[in-house]
Amino acid sequence: MHSGVDWKSAPKTAQWWAVDANGEAHWFKSSNVTPLTDFWYTDSEQAPLFGYDGDWRESLTRGP
Repeated sequence: MHSGVDWKSAPKTAQWWAVDANGEAHWFKSSNVTPLTDFWYTDSEQAPLFGYDGDWRESLTRGP
């Protein structure tokens, strides 16, 4: 978790912020379910790092 995430700069539908194994941060938006299937997915968008320098596996931060 990263307390320095600026949620005011996030896309409206962003629900999570996280860093991936390549060191890139992303906003993760609310999930979508494909009708008549059990498949769901979420859109993501590149995000700033907000100075995060910890382990990427511990970066997942839920929005307010």
